[in-house]
Amino acid sequence: MKSDPAPSFPPVQGPPREPASSRSGASVALPREGDDPLPNFNWRTNLWLFVATVASVFFVGQSWTAREGLSGLAQLVSAWTFAVPLLAILVCHEFGHYIAARIHRVPASLPYFLPLPILNPFGTLGAVIVMPRRIRSANALLDIGAAGPLAGMALAVPIMLWGLSLSELGPRSTSGYIQEGQSILYFALKAAVFGHIPADQDVHLHPTALAAWAGFLVTFLNLLPFGQLDGGHVAFALFGRKQNQLAKWFLFTPVVLMLYNAWLFVVPLLRRGFTAGFDSIASTEWLPVSSVTVWVTIFILLLVMRRSAGSDHPPVDDPVLSPGRKLTAAFTLGLFVLLFMPSPWVVF
Repeated sequence: MKSDPAPSFPPVQGPPREPASSRSGASVALPREGDDPLPNFNWRTNLWLFVATVASVFFVGQSWTAREGLSGLAQLVSAWTFAVPLLAILVCHEFGHYIAARIHRVPASLPYFLPLPILNPFGTLGAVIVMPRRIRSANALLDIGAAGPLAGMALAVPIMLWGLSLSELGPRSTSGYIQEGQSILYFALKAAVFGHIPADQDVHLHPTALAAWAGFLVTFLNLLPFGQLDGGHVAFALFGRKQNQLAKWFLFTPVVLMLYNAWLFVVPLLRRGFTAGFDSIASTEWLPVSSVTVWVTIFILLLVMRRSAGSDHPPVDDPVLSPGRKLTAAFTLGLFVLLFMPSPWVVF
């Protein structure tokens, strides 16, 4: 965490009253650009939020690393196998954005990490970087938008391989477990470590592998080509104003996935309830409804983003993207496909 006084930036020339840009791992309210001077960001706020996030991730991480004979401080410290790799991935992601913004002389705050020790399996909602001025060129937009996910994944992939090497292959659980989302990249890395996995077997994740998987999930969600998300920045840099039309459709991606998961996990229970009676369904059998509530939550967050900043991306003054950056944009959006998880979190 940078501890220097809040940086000062050279004035940015351009027309006033354009929407500002932001980078985030969660929904944020975006300020409007006007004639007011640039805000003086206080690095102490970023520091305290980061400290709170570290404490929150360690606290929640105990549930993934608990061992017999450990309690109190020893149990808290043992959570490092989950907390440290997860925090490292998030820090790389956010500082990828921040460093790219500084290189392009775009005013940006340090990351505001968001602790959430309750109602969250990871202890954090990610982080937010505030940019009080819009990004002026497609090249800068691409660099800033792609730097986060690429930096985060550059660390998440080797951490996943390390975590999988510490994991065990065993019989697939039948109840009382959580099924993490499957993606093409995740499946390929499991195959690289374990080879062919029989249908009745599954990988029992080490906490470090779970942390890397959480990094995959955060990157996947941020690469959704919508609004001020990483994917929205990258897609606008590549496709220009056409992206604004695509974003209106991508807003409803969570709705489609809600219906998909409802068909897989809810409809069979409803059919059984209507034929054999709902008394025949144990309360624990309704737990897979969690696969639907995940996408309900994400859809609500996207609606909040649209209300606060709109689904259209702020324009750039120079829309020309260099050939090398076009390849980078295509690769970054390709990561969205490789990380796509139709059912990110299903409780059984």
